[in-house]
Amino acid sequence: MAGTASDDGTLKRGLSFAYRLHRGSRGGSTLVLLHGSGVDETTLVPLAREIAPGATLVAVRGRVIQDDSRRWFTRITPTRFDQRSIRAEAASFAVFVREAALAEGFDPRETVFLGYSNGANLLSSVMLLHPGIVRRAALLRSMPVLDDVPPTRLDGSEAVVLAGARDETYGPYAPALTALLAEHGAEVQSYVVPAGHEFGSADAKAVRKWLGKVEAKRPHA
Repeated sequence: MAGTASDDGTLKRGLSFAYRLHRGSRGGSTLVLLHGSGVDETTLVPLAREIAPGATLVAVRGRVIQDDSRRWFTRITPTRFDQRSIRAEAASFAVFVREAALAEGFDPRETVFLGYSNGANLLSSVMLLHPGIVRRAALLRSMPVLDDVPPTRLDGSEAVVLAGARDETYGPYAPALTALLAEHGAEVQSYVVPAGHEFGSADAKAVRKWLGKVEAKRPHA
């Protein structure tokens, strides 16, 4: 697909969420990026480039504003969240994935969803509430956020959970998220990287390692 002016990271509106498209090499992979709270859709682009230099990036902007901070859903405390907000935004994001896949020409089944903190928390919620939309997810500094989890089956889905060794707030919750996704049928790997809540090259290395294992299992013509 030939590139256009709107493929250069210009903010696109008109779908359920605003996003920036960075077109990669022809035939390359696609990564959908969900930023953390307090920042915007541009912050994960350098990490994604480190993970997959030739990939097409769909960098999505969270649309909830709380305390002048952009988020994916409303929080009550650092580890308690508004359940209606989670479910509403997860439903809208599921619609967005279908819209964006049609508009930009990618297959969600082959797409990697990369989320950090609040963005990762939305991704795990989409997996559990709308199975089949997100099948391959890299979840950085994340935790379980749903009070009531439906009896979803995630067979065929794959995820990697990356915790920071010095992340005192969210690090302790990473094993529970790993167990939750696995209990619902997802194939989950987990890593602890030498970091706090911030992300960096250690995360890129771990995600590349996970993707290598995922690709190695896939049948090749």
